[in-house]
Amino acid sequence: MSTSEIDASVQAELNRLRESIDNIDAAVVHMLAERFKATQQVGRLKADHKLPPADPARETRQIARLRQLAQSANLDPAFAEKLLNFIIAEVIRHHERIADETENGDAGRTADTKDAATGT
Repeated sequence: MSTSEIDASVQAELNRLRESIDNIDAAVVHMLAERFKATQQVGRLKADHKLPPADPARETRQIARLRQLAQSANLDPAFAEKLLNFIIAEVIRHHERIADETENGDAGRTADTKDAATGT
């Protein structure tokens, strides 16, 4: 069945639901951007004080916390854990980059301010 063959009321409901999904996706992206702004600050603080980029004990606590939140929200806890593990890996990568930049005297320059062509 093609889109042109769908009943108008069904198509309208489908469009309404998809618009809601698009709005939720936009909110998720903005929330992740805010989260990464905060974790960048954590990364700079860690680098300034020579702390390790990763904190396995906190990561374990956060995963357990997120699994509980997911369960109470009727979301698959295993999916929530996979998502958080992906985010944590990206945060650690950022923290390592910040630590390297701090150690090499590039502390004021983030990936956003570096020249895209040269990476500097």
